[in-house]
Amino acid sequence: MSGIQRTPVSAILQAHPVVAVLRARHASEYAPVIDALVKGGVRSIELTLSTDSVFNHLPGLKQEFGADAEIGVGTITCQEEAVRALEGGADYLVTPAMVTDVVRVAVQAGVPVFPGGLTPTELLAGMQAGATAVKLFPASTVGPGYLGQLRGPFPHMQVIPSGGIGVDDAADWIAAGALAVSLGGPLLRDAFTGGDLAGLTARAGKLSSLVAEAVQARGTR
Repeated sequence: MSGIQRTPVSAILQAHPVVAVLRARHASEYAPVIDALVKGGVRSIELTLSTDSVFNHLPGLKQEFGADAEIGVGTITCQEEAVRALEGGADYLVTPAMVTDVVRVAVQAGVPVFPGGLTPTELLAGMQAGATAVKLFPASTVGPGYLGQLRGPFPHMQVIPSGGIGVDDAADWIAAGALAVSLGGPLLRDAFTGGDLAGLTARAGKLSSLVAEAVQARGTR
């Protein structure tokens, strides 16, 4: 896949290979949860468009947390949403399915993009369109062994598994070759329904440590 234009992985994601996927009733609920995640070492935050008013709150969240974290927009399914996310300052874009039109918008803007897919055909299409990395979704339905099999024919494919991954599962995905891991509910739990944010910070810290250890172990092989 040489010669394909693609935006490289951010320095933040390389240093902290965890993406937190945030879904809430309204984007006004995001700030304290993002703060708790950042305190636990999770620096890549995906705001999903299944949450109301994301575009309205994105610029303010970027201003508040941009020095410590990258703020991306996910659940993007069309070019129009991609353009609005970029206009709001999104640091990266994520799609739930292989929407190559969104990939092309991000490539033209020079912004990282992670389109979702499950089959080898879908994931290869994303990389050929210029994706920074592809999101393996839903990852829990196939397991880390699936990623190991993909790396046979596609040794240079950058993959971020997402969907149903638990904190204690993350290291297995890194060991299998994942660029990073993406977690939603298993990490956030009840954070948006009155849950203990100190507990969220503790889970984020545990996750960050497990992933860092797995990256280090992989590098010594």
